[in-house]
Amino acid sequence: MKKLSELKTLKMERQQIFLDLFRGNVPSRIPVKNPLAFDAIVEYSNMNLAEAYWDVARAEEAFDKVCRDFYSDVLPGSNTQRAPSFYQLLGSKSFVMASNGVMQHPNVEGMVPEDYDEFIASPYDCIIERILPRLYTELDTEDHNIKSLTLAKAMMAYEDEAETFGSLSAKLRARHGYASIPGSQTEAPYDFLADCFRSFTGISKDIRRIPDKVAAACEAATPLLIKKGSIPASSDLKMTLIPLHMAPYMRLKDFEKFYWPTLKELVESLADMGINVLLFLENDWMRYLDYLYELPENMILRFEYGDPKIVKDRLGKKHIISGFYPISLLHEGTKEQCIDKAKELLDIMAPGGRYWFDFDKSALDLHGNIVENLRAVLEYVYKNGRYSESERAGNAERPGRADKSDQILSEIDRKIKSKYFVVWEKYKEKHSELEGRPEGVISGKIRKYEDMMFNFIINLCL
Repeated sequence: MKKLSELKTLKMERQQIFLDLFRGNVPSRIPVKNPLAFDAIVEYSNMNLAEAYWDVARAEEAFDKVCRDFYSDVLPGSNTQRAPSFYQLLGSKSFVMASNGVMQHPNVEGMVPEDYDEFIASPYDCIIERILPRLYTELDTEDHNIKSLTLAKAMMAYEDEAETFGSLSAKLRARHGYASIPGSQTEAPYDFLADCFRSFTGISKDIRRIPDKVAAACEAATPLLIKKGSIPASSDLKMTLIPLHMAPYMRLKDFEKFYWPTLKELVESLADMGINVLLFLENDWMRYLDYLYELPENMILRFEYGDPKIVKDRLGKKHIISGFYPISLLHEGTKEQCIDKAKELLDIMAPGGRYWFDFDKSALDLHGNIVENLRAVLEYVYKNGRYSESERAGNAERPGRADKSDQILSEIDRKIKSKYFVVWEKYKEKHSELEGRPEGVISGKIRKYEDMMFNFIINLCL
């Protein structure tokens, strides 16, 4: 067990590594991430997966064991866990627990083509009135009292789960000296429509039958997704994850019309809010490299597939590159093969900095040789992914991203035209009894709970 002073030094070193990375400087060494997902972390300690999902506090011992046994600069598994409690309370169709405890996402359709006009007019209203009752059976009732109480219970469960996991994460970060990176998650507008609303097959038909409505729906959803991806914490390390799903399955002209414009607006808005954006590029994005280059500097691009040499050459001088290492090799390969692959990637990606060592996907289970191979690879990168003083000679004092959150979120809130979301100015007009009261205190409280409900509602759609 490390001493408190050693943990403090280690945490400061890791914080500085990410600060250098996100600002375009060459860090002292390459940051390393352990890819084990929540399910694999629980399996490593032979715990019951369903019990761990239902009571995440029980997983502390499992997390602690993984943190001791595998190197990482950030807490593993922190964005791979979906608590089943609020999904159960709502009667979820979109996320359900299998008999073995795994949380599954069936192909569902919460929106029908006839909903487009209402969605375009007010996406938040359409989600609450039409889409959620199709995705969550306990909300599919004409009894407004039951619906309200169900939603209240589910939101309380959601907040309780977030608080429990947040507390556990903070404890583990302190105990193991991990970097603290405040995080959020959102979706590209087209993926938002496709994932839980129209489904893969539905959206693919829509862009041919009603293309203008699809484009308009993506534009209408963008403000909601910018707000969902915002992070209130004041930190140069805050980071929003955007997993990108549908683009590799689209024709280029469809990508240019439906996918790219609103994704670009989303990323640029988050960057203007001082947020470091991590795009998880699922499947093959090689034909879209020129588009990715257009994004604001130092976006974090985690690739699942592709040619690392071409990506480094095309994007590595502007953006931070991650991914590429195949999880399948850890399961199936020898230790020598796995270390050779890590060396190959370091040789390609490390020069010049702007590289975060990560894998092509998370590890959901521990079959095959992954335990010993992963331990060896993480240790290899930690020991060998170091930069010399000459390689860091070009570092300079670079400011963090300018944070225009207040301005952008105020504009976003005004764009959410909905009877279910009330901005402070409208709330104040309706409640004359607040005249002369301490507005600075009251408005913050009212907006906090308005935003909490908003975040919960949109999270049910991701």
